[in-house]
Amino acid sequence: MAKTLTKDIYIEGVGRRKTSTARVRIFEATKASFVVNGKDSKEYFQTEDQRRLIQDPMVKGKPGSKYAVEAKVNGGGIHSQAEAVRHGLSRALVDSDLELRGKLKTLGYLKRDPRAKERRKFGLKKARKAPQWSKR
Repeated sequence: MAKTLTKDIYIEGVGRRKTSTARVRIFEATKASFVVNGKDSKEYFQTEDQRRLIQDPMVKGKPGSKYAVEAKVNGGGIHSQAEAVRHGLSRALVDSDLELRGKLKTLGYLKRDPRAKERRKFGLKKARKAPQWSKR
């Protein structure tokens, strides 16, 4: 059962990756648009790889209707932000149409990627790299 959306009514999904957080809102629209932090997605994400990454849930999930997407992203790097937008968009699409859940789940877009940088421990140079050991 799909929910009907208007300009005032939206569905929101929160996506995260490393230290990036994205709040993604989808509106039903006649013309598809993608806005990230008040800028067009092509302007915000400059590489083709990042643009493809954020469009993947729409392209591979094939939702029935067209959506206008607005995303607010903060924290992390640009690639991490793109993955957070993808995660949030996938969650919002599933909320609007439950039939997409199977496709998006098999593609791995609904799982929060838990990999993050490990913290540095005292006595070590990096998280695991130790100073050279000397017997005497």
